[in-house]
Amino acid sequence: MNERIRKILKDHARLTKTMEELTDDADLYQAGMTSHASVNVMLALEGEFDVEFPDSMLKRSSFESVSAIASAISELGS
Repeated sequence: MNERIRKILKDHARLTKTMEELTDDADLYQAGMTSHASVNVMLALEGEFDVEFPDSMLKRSSFESVSAIASAISELGS
């Protein structure tokens, strides 16, 4: 799952660092992801994992790291 998430982040997050430089717990916002880019990441994740993030998960902490995203997707049952 983490590799799929990392590919989406590479393609959509507009990070100032490469995914190879970031650990699964690295703060993606500190690595350059903007709020606008996080929406694109969310939409790509929904398509890739066939999930829909509920309003309660639409917060910065749900998308702040690869680990946080994997946890959120797991919680949604994918």
